[in-house]
Amino acid sequence: HASMLLYSLLHLAGVKAVNPKYEALGQLSVSLDDIRRFRQLDSRCPGHPEYRWTSGVETTTGPLGQGVATSVGMAIAGKWMAAHFNRPGFEMFSFDVYAMAGDGCLMEGISQEAASLAGHLKLDNLCWIYDNNHITIEGHTELAFSDDVATRFIGYGWDVTRVGDANDLAMLDRAFDTAKKTTDRPTLIIVDSHIGYGSPTKQDTHAAHGEPLGEEEIKLTKRFYGWPEEAKFLVPEGVREHFAAGMGARGAKRRGEWMALFEGYKAKYPAQADALYRMQHRQLPEGWDKGFPSFPPDAKGVAGRDASAKVLNAVAQNIPWIIGGSADLAPSTKTRLTFEGAGDFEAGSYGGRNFHFGIREHAMGAILNGLSLSKVRPYGSGFLIFSDYGRAPIRLAAIMEIPVIYVFTHDSIGVGEDGPTHQPVEQLVSLRAVPGLVTLRPADANEVAEAWRVILQFRHEPVCLILTRQALPTLDRTKYASAAGVAKGAYVLADPPGGKPEVLLLATGSEVALCVAAHEQLVKEGIKSRVVSMPSWELFEHQPPEYKEAVLPSSVKARVSVEQASTLGWERYVGATGRTIGMRTFGASAPLKDLQKKFGFDPGNVVAGAREQLGRKV
Repeated sequence: HASMLLYSLLHLAGVKAVNPKYEALGQLSVSLDDIRRFRQLDSRCPGHPEYRWTSGVETTTGPLGQGVATSVGMAIAGKWMAAHFNRPGFEMFSFDVYAMAGDGCLMEGISQEAASLAGHLKLDNLCWIYDNNHITIEGHTELAFSDDVATRFIGYGWDVTRVGDANDLAMLDRAFDTAKKTTDRPTLIIVDSHIGYGSPTKQDTHAAHGEPLGEEEIKLTKRFYGWPEEAKFLVPEGVREHFAAGMGARGAKRRGEWMALFEGYKAKYPAQADALYRMQHRQLPEGWDKGFPSFPPDAKGVAGRDASAKVLNAVAQNIPWIIGGSADLAPSTKTRLTFEGAGDFEAGSYGGRNFHFGIREHAMGAILNGLSLSKVRPYGSGFLIFSDYGRAPIRLAAIMEIPVIYVFTHDSIGVGEDGPTHQPVEQLVSLRAVPGLVTLRPADANEVAEAWRVILQFRHEPVCLILTRQALPTLDRTKYASAAGVAKGAYVLADPPGGKPEVLLLATGSEVALCVAAHEQLVKEGIKSRVVSMPSWELFEHQPPEYKEAVLPSSVKARVSVEQASTLGWERYVGATGRTIGMRTFGASAPLKDLQKKFGFDPGNVVAGAREQLGRKV
């Protein structure tokens, strides 16, 4: 919403492009031509700032409240990295985080969740600047917003200061100085301002919010500022030099000092320096998969969430910058790090790796984004049904291409007695619909382990790991294919004798075991069935056509898919005439076995579906 201010500063400061995937290295990240083409195709100045697209943009913002909530994650990362890496004489991390907020940001619920948590954690390295101009798209904020913002934030545990005139530089300087000196809480600076300042007819009106002022109004506004009225995109002589001599020289000096400090740090603390470097470059440490658990065959099996807990606790000891937690559900999602020294991240004790987000799913998602943008490897967990509460930041993580990990448990009607309010149906397909987001729904404990192996090697992809509450049989991998096939998104788990199937049974997660049981019955009947485990559609779609054809031969038209979720999307794999066994309504409150019978999730129904398919095979 203030994107052109940011783009102008990036241009004047001479910030250079650093992302070779999207930019030309070494050139200005924002050229004057980009500014001329504001909001036009391929300009580095899109309507809302986009991380990765324009160097110098620190996070993608636009949906109101996301930026300030993300800043809480950045402040948390700063505290954690300082606690983890700083040593006597080597203050590697001591940064403060500043975020601009508008009236709309403070109306959004996410800002309240994030501010509450920031105050609770006493994040004194965080400062929000509230642009209090009283205008939103519909008009004056008195239409819908009469909060006493200062009192609200004092209640959150923030220090609050006010600047009555946005043009009072002395008072602004004093406010920032106060924020720097405050050592036990975050700071909110309320700045009273005028939207469209200097515009003779549109100042303090919603007409100045998101539409051009118009040629005549622009000239009159320039006249108010004493600016050449006919000049467009004018940068007067000396301005760039002023920025270079101030911000540029200061930044270069500080970076040089930090790099010199890092060299000394590397000499005295080589292990910590290596970890810091790898973390900042999204690299894994040597031996990161040491002690990776594997699971023996077991008909009773292990719940997906329990298998995940074992894997997470093993790898987190090898990757010290994995930190995370849940929205008050760690005992249920099994995401607590339990090994010695893991500890809790708390106010005044910022070195712990277990984070308590409280019942704040929306803020949790944005905070995870802030953590990831700061280069730690964060995870957050909750029930799959509540992924809807945090959908906006998940989508932004995909847009930004940052490797946030979401662990969602209680993944289906397997939740049982909690009923349809807590039984996900449409959530899985809705997450699959997000471009760039990887979903993984493993079928047994060894697929869970392989899913984590895949996830931890991602550098630019956010992932949703979808896990069961109930136990899943651990398949005998000497009889069935290796779980390493998870890396390809889908793989042939079981084939008929001779290997030429006449019907394909496709499934994810807990329903793979149903297909295996059905397969064994079909083989006894002389029906040649193939079981394909498909934990990740996204990974499978990235495989070469030859591999996809080998797994799902186009010559085999008889196909059955089985998933305790919405059937939407399965037609891609079973075709127009295939059978989809899935959820077409919401669930119900009952024990799991009763629900499976009611909705047709049993081996007999899969066998019947296969027979039906073969009965109409051409």
